[in-house]
Amino acid sequence: MAGPIPPIIAVDRRIRRPLHGQIYDAYREAIVHGMLHPGQRVPSTRSLASDLGISRIPVLGAYAQLIAEGYFEGQVGAGTRVSKSLPDQLVQRGSRHSDNPATRRTAKDAKLSLLPIPIQNPHWSRQYGAFAVGQVASEQFPFREWNRLMSRRCRNSSARSLDYGHPMGLKDLREALASYLRTSRGVRCEAAQIMIVSGSQQGLDIAARTLLEPGDRIWMEEPGYRYARYVFALNGCRVIPVPVDDEGLNVAAGKQRCPEARGALVTPSHQYPLGITMSASRRMQLLDWAARSGSWILEDDYDSEYRYEGMPISSLQGLDTSSRVIYVGTFSKVLFPSLRLGYLVIPADLVERFLAVRLAMDIAPPTLYQAVLADFIAEGHFSRHIRRMRVLYRDRRNALVEHLETELRRPVQIRGEQAGMHLCILLNGLSDREIVRRAAQANLWLAPLSSCYAASSVRQGFILGFGSIAVSEMGSAVRKLRALLGTGS
Repeated sequence: MAGPIPPIIAVDRRIRRPLHGQIYDAYREAIVHGMLHPGQRVPSTRSLASDLGISRIPVLGAYAQLIAEGYFEGQVGAGTRVSKSLPDQLVQRGSRHSDNPATRRTAKDAKLSLLPIPIQNPHWSRQYGAFAVGQVASEQFPFREWNRLMSRRCRNSSARSLDYGHPMGLKDLREALASYLRTSRGVRCEAAQIMIVSGSQQGLDIAARTLLEPGDRIWMEEPGYRYARYVFALNGCRVIPVPVDDEGLNVAAGKQRCPEARGALVTPSHQYPLGITMSASRRMQLLDWAARSGSWILEDDYDSEYRYEGMPISSLQGLDTSSRVIYVGTFSKVLFPSLRLGYLVIPADLVERFLAVRLAMDIAPPTLYQAVLADFIAEGHFSRHIRRMRVLYRDRRNALVEHLETELRRPVQIRGEQAGMHLCILLNGLSDREIVRRAAQANLWLAPLSSCYAASSVRQGFILGFGSIAVSEMGSAVRKLRALLGTGS
């Protein structure tokens, strides 16, 4: 820290060490152990004496000794600082004990040992630019309306608004969401069943903590969303990869591989990453399996608002008659990712169990953005924004497909272009990860399809996001991709 923050100094008049010596010892230890850094300011002698409730004389004596020994340096008009000329060996000496195997905690002592270390967060992830997955057309967001609602909520803040919110989330937002989900997604729910969470990732974590025990097995689409695997791994669960075909999750294969699985994570409306829509027969098979085995289905409906061909696809949860489906939704794609708001739709008899986990984790979600979003939905801005963006993303999708088919000049398999904000192309005889590394130098953020597989047998390809690329820029981006694939000019 750059400010004059003192280390923890406890002076004790009952011991034989004089006060100036106790202050000297505290500062010296803080410097040697790296708690104070070279160049960092320390409090003035007057200020420190006041904080410690002692005379200024012992503080002056301690500072004088620290300056004399080279730990401190004083400059007229600039106060006193930790010396910038301290040797590195001195500053690092105190941290060396952490390298001692006798004192260092091993990885198996921590729950993080359940995760791959380091967690894979490659350079192409969370980047902004051509083909970045999960990026929205942020320049098209209705900032004027959102800022007006935000300002109104801030101006009208009260003491009550600064208190903890309801652990399930703001009532106004949950009621607006319940109406929206019933109408647009065919979800069967009431406001009391909706829990507001910090994005779908936290929603999956809460569901896993509530419904699954360490050692439980859970089906997951293969290929599938890798960050969901981390959630289940952190909770001690074993992921069972179940192949995806042209009808979605292969339920028969899942039952053959692990019929006793305690749950299944699916993206039935727009499978990630292949973009397949789960067929009606597969949906019924999955629901039947869950009802018969007493298993749970986590339905991740991450971008279903954007469908460009055919009729809208209703939720899997709306077909569930046995209360085995937990519906997971998010505003990251339909509004913007930094909003960090998502939601769970929980079977009514499980609400108390989910609530207990929520209270143990973070008590309640922040309320300001919830209130603004509730107003945004109530005043009609939300539905208008979705309609505008559906047209915009459809045009960007069309431009990407057209350029892929004409510019690449080779047969290319395009998957999942009917909905969502990304599509997938399949490669033959090429390494997607090698191309991804070279693509970053051209400011193309290609996500390799192979990264979505848990098994060693993988398909090669790219997941291409088109949400943040203007139609006018699509041709140039595809031509860069063509050059990387070596298809000529």
